Amino acid sequence: MHSIEIAHAADPKKVPFRYAVLDFDGTLSLIRQGWQEIMIPYFTQMLVETPEGAKKDPKELEQLAREFIFFHTGKQTIYQCIELAEQIVKLGGTPEDPQVYKDEYHARLLRRIDDRLKGLSEGTIDPETLTVPGSYELLSMLRSHGVALYLASGTDEEYVKEEVRLLKLDTYFEGHVYGAQRDYKTFSKKMVIDRIIRENNLSGEQLIGFGDGYVEIENVREVGGYAVGVASNEAERKGIDEWKRERLIRAGANIIIPDYREIGELEAHLFA
Repeated sequence: MHSIEIAHAADPKKVPFRYAVLDFDGTLSLIRQGWQEIMIPYFTQMLVETPEGAKKDPKELEQLAREFIFFHTGKQTIYQCIELAEQIVKLGGTPEDPQVYKDEYHARLLRRIDDRLKGLSEGTIDPETLTVPGSYELLSMLRSHGVALYLASGTDEEYVKEEVRLLKLDTYFEGHVYGAQRDYKTFSKKMVIDRIIRENNLSGEQLIGFGDGYVEIENVREVGGYAVGVASNEAERKGIDEWKRERLIRAGANIIIPDYREIGELEAHLFA
C-alpha cells in the first residue's frame, strides 16, 4: 500500500530542491496536540457572554468559533483572536484587545501541555513520542540531499525555539527557526518564503514545503514551489486526519502523506 496520495500532479524532480520550509505544530511537533480543545471552548464562552450571543444556542456559537478558528489555522494565533473580537462586535459586545484573548488562550494551553514540556526537559519523555512519526528521518534525508532547512510557525517565536530544542530538532535548522512576533505584521510564513527566494536567487521549483495547514501550502504553491500536505492524525500518531486532508487538497498540496514512516518511498518520489 502506497503512503503517498497524488493530489495535484507535478514532477518534483525537474529541478533539484535547494531549500525546504517546514511548519512546526502538527507537521513535526505534537507538543501542542489538542490545542483546539482549549481554543474552541474559550472562544465559544466569549461569544456566549455577548448581548446577542446570550440569546443564541451555544452549539451554534461553538460552530461559528470552530469555523473561523480553523479558517485561520496556520497563521499567527493573533489572527484567530482578531476574528474573535470582530465576532463579539457583531453580537453586540465590546471586545478586549485581541492580544488579551491571545494571552489568555496561551496561558490555558500552557497549563495543558506543562507536563509534556517538563517531561521533555527532565528527560522522562522520549522526544520522538511527541513528534510526527519519521520527523528525524525526514530532516536527515532532506539534509543528505543538500537541502537547507527553514522552520516557520504561527506560534510565538520564543516558544517555538524552546520546543524545537526540547525535541532535539534544532541542529537540523542551523538557526533558521522563525515564529510569530508581538508585532504580528512583521512576520508571516509568506515573508519567510519570499525572503528565501529573494536572498538565494531561487526559482520557485527549487523550494519544497511541508505543512498540515492551509496557509503554508498555499504560500508555497503561490511561488511555484512543491507542497507536501501532511494530514497527520495527531491524537493517534497514525493514519490520516480526513479533515486536514480535504483542506490540504483544497489549498493545492501536490501530495498528501499521513507522516514520514515510509521515508524511502517519499525520498524516491521527491528526488531523482
